[in-house]
Amino acid sequence: MNPFNLPPTGFGPGSQPSEGDDELTFMPLPSGMRTYSAHLPDVENTSRVAPAIALLKDVAAACDAASRGGPGAGFDLSGLDPENRALLAETLGQGEVSMRLRGIPPLMVQESVFAGVWAVAGQGVQRIEVGLVPEAARTRAFAPVRPALTPVGDRPQRVVNAPALLAELLEKSVTWQAGDEPWVVNLSLLPHTEEDLAWLDRMLGEGAVTILSRGYGNCRVTATAAPQVWRVQYFNSMDTLILDTFEVTRMPEVALAAPEDLADSGARILEVLEAIR
Repeated sequence: MNPFNLPPTGFGPGSQPSEGDDELTFMPLPSGMRTYSAHLPDVENTSRVAPAIALLKDVAAACDAASRGGPGAGFDLSGLDPENRALLAETLGQGEVSMRLRGIPPLMVQESVFAGVWAVAGQGVQRIEVGLVPEAARTRAFAPVRPALTPVGDRPQRVVNAPALLAELLEKSVTWQAGDEPWVVNLSLLPHTEEDLAWLDRMLGEGAVTILSRGYGNCRVTATAAPQVWRVQYFNSMDTLILDTFEVTRMPEVALAAPEDLADSGARILEVLEAIR
């Protein structure tokens, strides 16, 4: 038998550039990152929108107070006429974080372009809240929409590591106290099966709060029916899951506005008001 010889380098299909292939081509990079850009509403008569301007000034003051550790604040919009509400909506815009809060009444929450300033809407509810996160997102989070279950009997086939993970999460859920660091279980680094994930989902149930944070990709946060336990999933700009975790904490940090963001929001709102005047 003759020995097998590799063909010499530089020969064969694809080894030489074709005509017109003088420039290298690259895969497209992720795009669509949301960034803040100032938007100045066109106001012809400031006297007609004086209530909205006064409210924005109060919102800026509340941002400054909250950034220093003060309590959040809420502002009812039910007394404003359509023109003033339109100015508020145009000025605040839409930011990266949105929430769905189930309960009575159901609420939709949209962060404005000013971090820490939230628009809260529902039947009979129309308000602006200033703070790290809307208060209802904390109080409603673990109200069971689909209750948690207690494992009984034999576990299903191909459920391998889920029981140990469930025991760890429930133990941390019971012992967690305000001020504790978040406890994170990184599913992306642990061996598991699809049946493991489905079983965990059934056992932990589902809470009343769902959060979507958009940025360089998406982060989807779902409360479970177990107190302080959240499912936090990170997706890239192609909507491919890149990090899958459970967090035991009062509210995942990805959904919170930072104190520095609140201070910056207060200053930027004042800049917009100065330009309007």
